[in-house]
Order: sequence, then structure tokens, then C-alpha cells
Amino acid sequence: MTPALTGSPPTRTPMQFRWLTISWVAALLVLCYAPVLRALLTQWYDDPDMGHGFFVPIIAGFIVWQRREELLALKPHPNPWGLLVVVAGALQLMLGALGAELFTSRVSFVISLIGVVWLLGGDLMLKKLAFPLFLLFFMIPIPAIIYSRITFPLQISASQLADHALTLLAIPVFREGNILDLPNQRLSVVEACSGIRSLLSLTFLSLVYGYFFERKTWVRVLLFFSTIPIAIIANGSRVTITGIMTQIKPELAEGFFHEAQGWVIFMVALAFLILFHQVLTRSLNFMESRRTR
Repeated sequence: MTPALTGSPPTRTPMQFRWLTISWVAALLVLCYAPVLRALLTQWYDDPDMGHGFFVPIIAGFIVWQRREELLALKPHPNPWGLLVVVAGALQLMLGALGAELFTSRVSFVISLIGVVWLLGGDLMLKKLAFPLFLLFFMIPIPAIIYSRITFPLQISASQLADHALTLLAIPVFREGNILDLPNQRLSVVEACSGIRSLLSLTFLSLVYGYFFERKTWVRVLLFFSTIPIAIIANGSRVTITGIMTQIKPELAEGFFHEAQGWVIFMVALAFLILFHQVLTRSLNFMESRRTR
């Protein structure tokens, strides 16, 4: 007969208890925002401009997971100022619900999450998680009024670029605003073809790419703003190619071929972003090596 093992059950350390508290509060926050997040997921699925929204929380979570050892080593120092941010987020959620304003309600989720991290983790933890928390704003669709103000200038820019390119290729074209009259067909550069989809996705990817592959802050900022001309040129090229296709075989300018063309152009734009970074990095390294000689 063996003696029974005696002893008290293992107890959690204060550090484990703090992290468990943070996890529980974060889970409750998600539960409180469940209707808002459910509607957000639906829009990601239905809106082609927000297809990248699915990847935003995944990449932000991956960054946090990648730094888990560093974060777990931190001793949380609760900051009561974070409670004010949580309250501000809750008030914003109420205002958004009363006014049926989706953007306000969705932004309040990120603000509340920032407040929870600051309240329970303290200043240092908020600083360590600043970048993945900032990325979460890119999963929220921009308001309709801002969307319309951005898309129309992009439509005009794409039309102008396509007009010049087609003229250089000796293809007769007459542009009136965002309408291109070609010999075989009339092209209308509508909101869906404005390039806003490429711009939103490229700006997000430029931040992620810069985080993983660049250490200099000013280079990261430059990469971020370089997405604007790259997206405009890429979309102008897409409209130009569509115009060329209408002269060869009009069916190629619609349906599957048109959508596939958009994906190819986007990948080319992403490749140009990476190429721009590589050229910039090599140029900086070359100048630094010349100085040290």
C-alpha cells in the first residue's frame, strides 16, 4: 500500500494572475463588441475594398505572438489613465449606436482595447504593443464621405494616365472626366476601378513590410507614402491595359479576365514597393560606405 501524495495544489504567481486578468478583460471586451465585430466581418466579406481586413488582426496577432517572451517578461504596472480611455471608448460606442454611425462604433473598439492595455499593463506594455494596436485601425472601413472624396480624384488620375498612355500607343482616345471614348468601346473609370482597393491594401502592407524588413523610422515613413504614387500608376496601367484589350477583344476587358488583371497589377505594384525599398537601401549603404573611406 503506497502512501498518498499530499501537498497543496499549485498556485498562480502574481505575474500569471495579472496576465490572466488581462486575458479575461480582453475576452469580455470582444464579447461586448460582438455585434460590431460581426458586422465588420460581414463587410470584409462583402466589400472587395476591404478584403485585406481579414489579414489585419491575424498579422497584428502574429506580431504579438512573435514578441511573446519579451511581453511575458514585463511586469505589468497598471495605469489608471487607461480607465479614462476605456470610458471614452464606451461613450463613443454609445454615440455610434445612437447615431447609427458604424465607423465611430468600430473605432471605439480599438480605442477601448488600447485603454485596457494601458490600464492593466501600464506605459511600457502600451509602448511595446503600440504598432500592432495601430495596425488594427486598418481593419476599419473609412467613412463614406471620406471614401467619396478620395475615390473621385483617383478616378480622374487613372483616366488621365490612361489617356496619355493610349495616345502614346497611337490608340485614338477622347477623355471626358473619368470617361474614355475608344474606337470600339467606351470605358468608364467607376469607383470600383479608382484604385482605392490597391491603395488601402498597399498602405497596410507597406507598414507590415517596413516593420519586418526595415529598422530606420524615416525609411518606413517613406515606404508608407510611396504607396500613393505606386497605387495611382498601377491603377492607371490597369485602365490602359483594359483600353488595349477592348481594341483586341472586348470580352477580355470584362468578367474574370478583368478581375485577374487587377490581381496581377496589384502584385506588380507590391513588387515595385519592394524594389523601391531595395534600391533605396542599397543606395544608402553605398553612400555610407563612401563616407567611411
